[in-house]
Amino acid sequence: MQKKEKGKIAFYFVFMSAVILVLLANGCTYVNKAKAWYETPPIMEVPEEAVRQIDVIELKEAPEEAPAEDVSAEPELPEITLSIEECRALMLENNLDLRVQLINPSINSESVKQEEAKFEASFGGTAMYQKTDTPTSTALEGSRSETGYVSLGVDMPLRTGGTLSFDLVDNRNKTNSVWSLLNPSYTTDFSASISQPLLRNAGKRASTYSIRAARYNSKIADVQTKLQAINIIGNVDIAYWQLYAYRRLLDVRKQQYDYSKALYEQTERFVEVGSKPRIELIRTKADMAGKAEAIIQAENSVRQSERSLKRMLKKRGLGMETKTILIPSTLPDPVRYEFNREQMVKNAIENRMEMLDLELQLASDENYIEYLKNQALPQATFEYKYNINGLGPQRDDSYDMLTDNEFNDHRFTLSWSMPLGNKAAKSRVRKAMKDRARRLITKENKEDEIRSDVLNRIDKVEADWQRILANRQTTILRDEQYRAEKKQFELGLVTSTDVLEAQANLAEAQRMEIVAITDYQVSLINLAYSTGTLLGAAKIELEPIEPLY
Repeated sequence: MQKKEKGKIAFYFVFMSAVILVLLANGCTYVNKAKAWYETPPIMEVPEEAVRQIDVIELKEAPEEAPAEDVSAEPELPEITLSIEECRALMLENNLDLRVQLINPSINSESVKQEEAKFEASFGGTAMYQKTDTPTSTALEGSRSETGYVSLGVDMPLRTGGTLSFDLVDNRNKTNSVWSLLNPSYTTDFSASISQPLLRNAGKRASTYSIRAARYNSKIADVQTKLQAINIIGNVDIAYWQLYAYRRLLDVRKQQYDYSKALYEQTERFVEVGSKPRIELIRTKADMAGKAEAIIQAENSVRQSERSLKRMLKKRGLGMETKTILIPSTLPDPVRYEFNREQMVKNAIENRMEMLDLELQLASDENYIEYLKNQALPQATFEYKYNINGLGPQRDDSYDMLTDNEFNDHRFTLSWSMPLGNKAAKSRVRKAMKDRARRLITKENKEDEIRSDVLNRIDKVEADWQRILANRQTTILRDEQYRAEKKQFELGLVTSTDVLEAQANLAEAQRMEIVAITDYQVSLINLAYSTGTLLGAAKIELEPIEPLY
């Protein structure tokens, strides 16, 4: 008897220790969270006038010379010089669009963790107390009964698709029936069972399908993040060269204004001495006013370009509202390149994220088709349950019988279900296979699209190089023409109209040269983008961002 008591005490100790550990690990947290479930959550209050009234903006007339206002709390510099490498570094550190993209991998990794958690064991239980008082037609039957029931169990999902379960049931029953030999009576049952699918949902490949699907989706999200990151970084380079172009165009407009002003002053002297008619003075003065308007437009374009680049850089003290002037320090150095077209096309097909995206989607399609084929199989399940029974007038006696394992049960169950025709499942398989076939065609089409894109980009780079040479020569000739017309004007052989026209032609030639140089730099960026790469000497490594919450 002492041996049984020791075994019973050991069983109680182990069982209650396990229950206490589980409750301490999870129960306190859940109890604290449950308190908030019964509280009414606050609702965001919106003033009535905020959604009913439409306000008007009040504009004040500016003074003739508006004083400079400090519109930013951040320290402002009058101007700052930035190289294209510094712009890239600032963008990688601060750009909000890039940070948004880098959060996506972290979000998708959580989906993978959620699917991997499907094989976590779960601990559960049921507690029930019931008291009944039912009238009977004979004194031989019990009219009152009192039942207390506690069940604790652990369910363990298996990677084979089955489920392993362990359950312990403690039951107390008391009645006023005269036929009850044990009153109260205690029953204790311990059971271990396994349920295993044999066809549908059977095996590791079927049970881990959702995990593989989540991982494919996570990889696809990584690919799309890299694609967006390349695009964002390329846009910073393009914004930098656009700012350079607008600044150069502003210099051209100022130079043209100086030319026009000098011509006006020269014409004024000629008119004063009577060697030129007054109409020449009017023409040159009108042209000077037009040049001033062109400077205003060019300055506005520079400010907008600066603001666009500031938004991308997000540097402290260099917000979009600041008046800090950005001076590009990296100057274009156009160099003619030779391109191995076939090799660049091959590299583009290997490096483009769109191709890797399609490869991952095809692998995901194959995984899905395999799963659907498994789901088209008949449903067949094998179950086995082993149960140990205990009974006694006291709870101790019931547990003694349970630990002695004198009474036990075995149950084997085989169940199956087979749809007649199974048309829906077969149709899903055929649809998935057709979707994959369509994606294969899309992949082949994407390869042709990439090949065409790379070749077009190469042609654009070479054409822009030829434009640089042509416009550079045009600028030289237009400058010579302007100087010749100006000399002829001074000699009285031509009118100011000829000089002004030569000025306009020179300005247009200078503008076209600047545009050609900028287009060449942008074409190189676009060519790199079409091959899945970036311009620059340093490699860029993207790290996912874990947002604070």
